[in-house]
Amino acid sequence: MGILYLVDKLIGFALYGLPWVMQKDNLLLYAAVIFLWFKTDKSVGIVLAGIWLILNIGLVIALLGQMSAYLLPAALLIIGVILYLVSTR
Repeated sequence: MGILYLVDKLIGFALYGLPWVMQKDNLLLYAAVIFLWFKTDKSVGIVLAGIWLILNIGLVIALLGQMSAYLLPAALLIIGVILYLVSTR
C-alpha cells in the first residue's frame, strides 16, 4: 500500500487517466488481493473481498451489464471444462 502511495505521489495516476487507482474503496480490494495471495489462511482476504463487493455492488452490476454478451459463452465453457474434469476421474 505504501509503495502504491509513493508511486502515485511520484507519477500521479490521475495525470494518466487512472484516478480510480487510489480511490479508498479500491484500497480495500488491494488489501484483499494481498491477503489472498500471500497468506495461507485465506479467510481474511475472503472477508475483505466480500466487504469490497458489498460496498461496490453498483460498480459490479454495471460491469456485468457491459459484459453480458460474454457471460453466457464463458459460463458454458467453464461448465464444460468442469464436467470434462469430473467425467475423467
